[in-house]
Amino acid sequence: MIKKRLPPLDPLIAFEAAARLLSFTRAAEELHLSQAAISQQIRSLEDSLQVKLFTRSHRAVQLTNEGREYQHTVTAVLTQLAGATMDIQNVEFAQQLVIGCDESFATQWLGSRFDLLKRLLPEVALRIIASDDYNVSLGPEVQVAVLHGDGNWPGFQALRLFGEEVFPVCSPEYDHAAADQDWPAWLLQAQLIDLADSHWNWMNWRLWLGGNDIDEPLANRNLQINSYPLVIAAACAGQGVALGWRYLVDDLIEQGRLVRPLEATLTTDFGYYLLRRDNLPQDEIVDRFCDWLPRQFGNAAN
Repeated sequence: MIKKRLPPLDPLIAFEAAARLLSFTRAAEELHLSQAAISQQIRSLEDSLQVKLFTRSHRAVQLTNEGREYQHTVTAVLTQLAGATMDIQNVEFAQQLVIGCDESFATQWLGSRFDLLKRLLPEVALRIIASDDYNVSLGPEVQVAVLHGDGNWPGFQALRLFGEEVFPVCSPEYDHAAADQDWPAWLLQAQLIDLADSHWNWMNWRLWLGGNDIDEPLANRNLQINSYPLVIAAACAGQGVALGWRYLVDDLIEQGRLVRPLEATLTTDFGYYLLRRDNLPQDEIVDRFCDWLPRQFGNAAN
């Protein structure tokens, strides 16, 4: 236990003041204690550490080498603790919105729209919890969430934002000229960047090709990544062809960082959903977010 390895807080505060001021008397004045109390706390700390922190004379005290080294850490830790305490005291939790989402949505869509959210909720402290682990992205502090799935999350009301449409994407610099002549043959020989994710309902290349009636073996399926944002980063860097989810890659296509080398696509029964916790007390901030987000996708829910 960490508690067994730490001295009490009061002697540390007394030590920090005495070390900074190099005076037990002035430390006592600053902390509104007696000089004897400061001296006792310092001695208690030294006994606990079994290290001498000060050399004492009739008129002055000086830090030992060990005391000087200890001062640096104690001062930094107490300063950080004081700052953290002020931070949480200054947060108005009634004006906080906690949004959970998977890393793909957070990175590929939400992250570039924080300015819109701040304009929508200028008085609100936003907290984004991005994780592909539902235990985290749907943790007890989460008020609303945006996740990929079938719409069935017990304990949450689910509103479909957009359906799942998946298609190949690559960098404009990646050689995709042959895709115009015979895209299945080109794709089967291309360097494919595959998503190796633990979620069974996320698309991979074998599922996508099977959904497009292509069951031939793949020549270059030797780059697998368990993070979709990293999959897309690799595609942008020209490392191969990735599967792109509509809306998650639209911004990159518009920016010219990705292109669709072929028109083939695949739609499924899955999609992205806006989740709102059941039995959550009426909250005007949550209402505003839940009204705003579906409008960003127009009529894409079907």
